[in-house]
Amino acid sequence: MKQPTKQPMRPMRHGLRTTALAALAAGTLATSAACGSGFDDSSGQSAAPQSSGPASLQVLIGSSGDAETNALREAAKTWSASSGSTATITPAQDLTQQLGQAFAGSNPPDVFYVDAARFADYASVGALEPYADKISDSADFYPGLRETFTHDGTFYCVPKDFSTLALIVNDDLWKKAGLTDADVPTSWEQLTSVSRKLKEKVPDVTPLVIGDTRDRVGAFMVEAGGWIVSPDGKKATADTPENVAGLSYVQGLLKEKLAQFPKQVDAGWGGEAFGKAKAAMTIEGNWIKGAMKADYPDVKYSAHELPAGPKGKGTLSFTTCWGIAAKSKYKEQAIAFVEAMTKADQQMAFAKAFGVMPSRQSAKDAFTQAFPEDAPFVDSAEYAQGPVNAPKMDSVLADFDTAIQQLPAGDPKKILANLQKNTQAALGN
Repeated sequence: MKQPTKQPMRPMRHGLRTTALAALAAGTLATSAACGSGFDDSSGQSAAPQSSGPASLQVLIGSSGDAETNALREAAKTWSASSGSTATITPAQDLTQQLGQAFAGSNPPDVFYVDAARFADYASVGALEPYADKISDSADFYPGLRETFTHDGTFYCVPKDFSTLALIVNDDLWKKAGLTDADVPTSWEQLTSVSRKLKEKVPDVTPLVIGDTRDRVGAFMVEAGGWIVSPDGKKATADTPENVAGLSYVQGLLKEKLAQFPKQVDAGWGGEAFGKAKAAMTIEGNWIKGAMKADYPDVKYSAHELPAGPKGKGTLSFTTCWGIAAKSKYKEQAIAFVEAMTKADQQMAFAKAFGVMPSRQSAKDAFTQAFPEDAPFVDSAEYAQGPVNAPKMDSVLADFDTAIQQLPAGDPKKILANLQKNTQAALGN
């Protein structure tokens, strides 16, 4: 199966990520302890002498493909022409592993992508320079994205772009079931009723196919008013009535076969099931557009904000920030580079080049004018929940994903009680 053009990074294999982060922590902390000029004891940030004038920045990215790499290289070339510095863009084969090794070897790139799901791991060991508020009009970035990249009250790095989840509807199957635009569900109750009608009218198609991890099912927890950790990432909040309600609702859909996981319909992900008309609806991010264009160009579909739950609207966001190494000797030049990469007009250029959504609120109108079909994704930014913002949670979340895969026959209360216990242990609660 071809993967979608732009997909949120999935948790990597636990052993590999653990090894990489352990290397990062060991290298970073050892440098801090052994060399007084390496890190300031009070802040954990590099106190090494900074180089002024032109710089040769090394930029490591987790690219979605040639379109993203080429667009960044072109933008870097433009910045270099005006700044006198250079920026070498290198796509990583395995970003987390390569960053871990670079930090352990005390030779990190100056600038690099940091996935939101890994941000707290890097920030907690002093690997990142907290530069974000030095970027012009840093309050222009969506509040939820700012929160995602905030650790211990400090906004560390600015988001380069973002994605959210929406309800994707197969327009032809919708009409075949006798449904109209007025039937697009805006609540859980309507989602259930319309799914039953789809099951009745197009019985050979699953009404909804949804991914079997927290990156999809978690949206229902948010719509019920819950989440895994507190906003500051310090406290476990998994075992709550709200989260039970979210998982129980999904379980009900699964038991009634109104919803199924991709593997239950012989698909690798929701987009594949949707593209092959095995599902009338799926829940995916705006990266699905690239996959549909490449693999299923004849399928007519539309995107809509997710149906609201008991506590209102909810969705999940996926994002990456521009990290700057605390040990870089070119911090000011690196900040200037990130400044150029995150201006509203440059973000729009990236959106047109490789399909991402600008992280600046000031670019919203231009984006929706250029891509009106993507409005439901960007409109949900104001209430989107970011990934778990806490370190040392990888194995805990992997276990939760495994439990979600067993949700049809599982006990939501027990699943969440176990998640609560494991999260408390990871956070030291």
